[in-house]
Amino acid sequence: MARGDRRVQGLARVAVVVRAGAAPMWWFGVLAAGVGVLLPGVTGRRIGVMAGAALFIVAAVVVAYARRRRYTALARGAARAGKHDVLQDRAVSTRNWRRAHRWWLVLAFALALASGFAVPAAGGMLLAGAGTGLRLKAAWLGRRERADDALLWIRVDWLDKRHGAPAGKPVKGYRSTGIAAGDATPGGARRRSDVFA
Repeated sequence: MARGDRRVQGLARVAVVVRAGAAPMWWFGVLAAGVGVLLPGVTGRRIGVMAGAALFIVAAVVVAYARRRRYTALARGAARAGKHDVLQDRAVSTRNWRRAHRWWLVLAFALALASGFAVPAAGGMLLAGAGTGLRLKAAWLGRRERADDALLWIRVDWLDKRHGAPAGKPVKGYRSTGIAAGDATPGGARRRSDVFA
């Protein structure tokens, strides 16, 4: 990314984009698992729950650790945001991601529910594990931001068509600001003082 580029650019927080899907995946997964426990299924409830627990852990670990080297490399080369850059609100970044993924989330929820007829609760726990993994990845980014005393941002036009993939191939680099910039804390959580975000 050229440091001398003075065009106006919209910037979204990397950690906010990462954690945008964490809550809906978690709650859809918990709901699907809860419904699945009520079904006897093909394998029986005990095996279903045990399989679901294993899937939850695997999904959380895989999602949390996926592409960390890429995130680290992009963060290491982050250029300082300029006065022409416009910081996107946390609520806007989150809403954009969730609207673009709403049908994917509904499909994932439906599949998790349907899987309960075969392996009770397993599909829901898998989905909840993926949501947990996103939250863990955002928390890891937050620890890095605190350690570097800088928040990480990505150009909005470098996100994919669904307003996601903050470490995808089109991303040439991140930009950074001071720790107090924007309306989200390190890791992408809402600032306590910003009640209406």
